Amino acid sequence: MRNAVIERTTRETDIHLELELDGRGDTAIATGVPFFDHMLDAIGRHGLFDLRIAASGDLEVDAHHTVEDVGIVFGQAIARALGDKKGITRYGDALVPMDEALVLAAVDISGRGQLHYEVSLPLEFIGTFDTTLFREFLIALTANAGLTLHIRGFSGENSHHIIEAAAKAFARALAQAITPDPRVGDRVPSTKGSI
Repeated sequence: MRNAVIERTTRETDIHLELELDGRGDTAIATGVPFFDHMLDAIGRHGLFDLRIAASGDLEVDAHHTVEDVGIVFGQAIARALGDKKGITRYGDALVPMDEALVLAAVDISGRGQLHYEVSLPLEFIGTFDTTLFREFLIALTANAGLTLHIRGFSGENSHHIIEAAAKAFARALAQAITPDPRVGDRVPSTKGSI
């Protein structure tokens, strides 16, 4: 089973996260940030990851620490659950439409955490959620998971639709990249012999 349980407690946040990569998309998310919960739920459901997150943070300041630290923990869980990365497909991509929005995500489980994010958002806030925080979440996740992630927004007028399409595209691309490839067998898909 490719799973992980990660806990992280700081003076700003307290997070418990459980991840099963080979799940059915069962989720239970509670971060205190409603729109972020909605996006985490979308990632779990569309990636078919079982994902449980209980997080509390200094929301009286703002949601930044909570969102970023969930990204850190989520990334650590992905890395731990993947282990030595033997037998995985390694690369994945998905182009996801959501109404007028169209977003591409491409993932390389490279061992090198990088985010390349080109998404234009017409609104700074969705409800109380600062839309710049979705990028901060992905920066923390990719750095800690060792993923190279490209997100490109091709169209969209509604910030909710754009970010949700990005979340779903990421989930589907990651699900493809972690899928075992029987032709790879027990090897690591890298010319270096390790990732």
